[in-house]
Amino acid sequence: MQHGPTLSGGAPAPASGTAAVFGSHVLALVDGVQTVLRDHWVLVEGDRIAAVTPGRPAGADRVLDRPGRFVLPGLMNLHNHCFSEAVARTHTEDGAGRRNNQSIVYTVLLPLTKRGIEILSRDERMAVARLGILQLLKGGAATVMEPFRNGIPEMFDAALEMGIRFYGAPYLFSGAAPQADATGRVDYGTADGGEADLRRWNDLHAAWEGRDRGRIRLAMSPHATDTCAPDLLRAAAGRARELGAPITIHLAQSKAEVATIAARHGGRTPAEYLDGLGLLGPDLLAAHCVDCSDADLDLMAARGASVLNCPRVFARAGTAAAFGRFAGRGLRTLVGTDGYNMDLLGELNAAATVSKLVSGRAEAASAPELIGAVTHAAAAAIARPDLGAIRPGAKADLTVVDLSGPLTQPLHDPRRALVWLANRADLDAVMVDGRLLIAEGRATMVDEAAVTRAGAAAIARIWDLPEARAAFAG
Repeated sequence: MQHGPTLSGGAPAPASGTAAVFGSHVLALVDGVQTVLRDHWVLVEGDRIAAVTPGRPAGADRVLDRPGRFVLPGLMNLHNHCFSEAVARTHTEDGAGRRNNQSIVYTVLLPLTKRGIEILSRDERMAVARLGILQLLKGGAATVMEPFRNGIPEMFDAALEMGIRFYGAPYLFSGAAPQADATGRVDYGTADGGEADLRRWNDLHAAWEGRDRGRIRLAMSPHATDTCAPDLLRAAAGRARELGAPITIHLAQSKAEVATIAARHGGRTPAEYLDGLGLLGPDLLAAHCVDCSDADLDLMAARGASVLNCPRVFARAGTAAAFGRFAGRGLRTLVGTDGYNMDLLGELNAAATVSKLVSGRAEAASAPELIGAVTHAAAAAIARPDLGAIRPGAKADLTVVDLSGPLTQPLHDPRRALVWLANRADLDAVMVDGRLLIAEGRATMVDEAAVTRAGAAAIARIWDLPEARAAFAG
């Protein structure tokens, strides 16, 4: 085990040999149906699952055999922001920083992230990136899709060295500095077309796509419908489809965005705007969609797009982002953390709770459906049949949760226990490509305390800026 932040900038050594992981419960897909196997072993050889068997494999090099564990496919968190939400954490709850009760995207997140990039050294940006990756892993995620501002390429370095499966998604903007004024009205700045951002994306793709035997990948991430002009959106989608990269965007995340698009584009909604440009399709992952109409959701479902549901970040502001609403319209609906609180298990609980409250239906957003949203459904959304399922030949990505403790017992249904009783404190292990990144709840690749101190100190430098104090007081 390594005891300290990895500073070499390289990937960990490839997994070698075999590992046998015992689960009192193992989540499997049997003929496409989510099934819980009792008292089974998952045998890993190198970076692949070799077998799932009720008998203990003989001669494994490593054995994880503690009872009471629920072994799941490596959980997939396909919408997160390590850097920008770290800037906001514990400053923007309880309505702080919200001008006229509007979104903090253009008052806090984007402007302060931009300033952070300007004032922080490479080592400090790396410290923030490491802290974010650590939080993701300790929240149960084996895979993350991470949209972030150009200027933080250290996200790739941190993901490479810490072992997480990473889809980096550097933003593209038509205007580089959108910011809200004192009334909450957004000034989108001077439009530059976004060509420079697309060139930087191409450079990053050339440098990073496929690193560490395909563990590091890129997604195309035009920031949002109101910050990206039609030409940029067409160009970004065309380039992504040429390369087979997934596309992700913020869509209808506020009423102000909906009004802006309607004013610019002849009364169209954000979903209609994207559809008119040819972006709505099976390769599009649209974040939030809280201000989509039912007709918008029906259109997205007809085109095969996916919704990324992040309920807690909206609950923070008193808005119900209900998983069940999107799934109920036939949309593939996934669950992400949005960077606010990277406890993916807790996010599933929030998705269940919000959906049941909004719909008034106890059966809405069931535990099996929500677990599917961060396993096989998430894998399908990014065209990765080798992820999201425990089966021979799949990637050896596993999330293991301890359900043996007093807060999760007595236990009848492990899936309901996972969603309703467990949280990140119950996380036992995370494996990616056969490498054990979390063991007995602790990171194996880095010194957690050192990573936490360095990342928090770097963010505190941003908090000390006069414009940060003004933004948080807003």
